[in-house]
Amino acid sequence: MGTVRQQVGIVAGTRDVWRALTTGEGVARWWATEARVDARDGGLIVLVEEDAEGRREQRGLFHEVRPVRKIELALDHRGGGPDATSRVCFTVARDGDETRVAMTASAAAWDDEAVRQAADQRWKVRLEKLRGVLEG
Repeated sequence: MGTVRQQVGIVAGTRDVWRALTTGEGVARWWATEARVDARDGGLIVLVEEDAEGRREQRGLFHEVRPVRKIELALDHRGGGPDATSRVCFTVARDGDETRVAMTASAAAWDDEAVRQAADQRWKVRLEKLRGVLEG
């Protein structure tokens, strides 16, 4: 399985970052056009993304939620899209004046280097958008 890792420091409190990762309103500001989020073990996440290719819906399940520290989820294949059947883990920690968000994601499709690089770039853009939303 191909893996991508990204990390971003955000000048915001851990609770603000946590809300951006675990609420529909928060997720819709940086990851998807629309989001429904039930951030608890076994809870559902639904991401609706609209772009030049049209409208896609991805569904996933939260496997582990440790409030204000860690989220692990899996997106299923039925929703399609370039990140389908991926596992994503976010960890949140205070680091001086910033909150550090570390993200690790993996998917079988990312074994192809070009596909993995594209996924890496998508996550980089998403996390920069998360920072911009919270610091703006």
